[in-house]
Amino acid sequence: MRAHELVLERIERDLVAGAIAVGDRLPPERALAESLSVSRASVREAIRVLEAMGVIRTAAGSGPDAGAIVTADAATSIGSALRLHTATRALPIEDLVSTRILLETSALRDAAALSPRPDLAGINARLDAMDDPDLGPEEFHRLDAEFHVALTALAGNVVVEAMMAALRGAIQGYILAGVPRLADWGGVAANLRCEHRRIVTALSRGQGNKAAELARAHIEGYVDLIKS
Repeated sequence: MRAHELVLERIERDLVAGAIAVGDRLPPERALAESLSVSRASVREAIRVLEAMGVIRTAAGSGPDAGAIVTADAATSIGSALRLHTATRALPIEDLVSTRILLETSALRDAAALSPRPDLAGINARLDAMDDPDLGPEEFHRLDAEFHVALTALAGNVVVEAMMAALRGAIQGYILAGVPRLADWGGVAANLRCEHRRIVTALSRGQGNKAAELARAHIEGYVDLIKS
């Protein structure tokens, strides 16, 4: 085991045991190095790895926000990894889209079955923002990504929400790259808005299966458009 891996292992053990929690500051570099008999350079390497993984954030200085703070930003770290692997073409876009569909349709069924039904005010506010006819494709798809992630979050499963955010981010470049292939972006955007409203209407009525099938058709339909 390399020296920095000893540090990672120690921090993982402390997290599992509850000795360190989200919002806590990691022990100082010197203390970690001395307790594990490793160099401070190895501690710094481990901290860089944890920061890249979204487990901590670091800030210089001596205030309350300084040092290495545990944040556990799962969506960001998973998303970064997926984007990089997508860029290498190790993960086919088709498989990412299929996985996204599985997560979103399952979450919609779960959300529709909740009692009381989830609050859709935030969802509808995003749809209202997307009704602006002057939105360009990039801003439209940014709001679209927020909309779909927020839909998935309604089910209350934080792991599914993080995976959905990561998957949506991983295919965002692919989605935007396909816009120039559309002969009528305005017409496509108008149709996407209508499909969004239908999904939310079905969800508001507790029709989970219908909402899920509408979402599946919505996602597959757009991907088919930009592939052609």
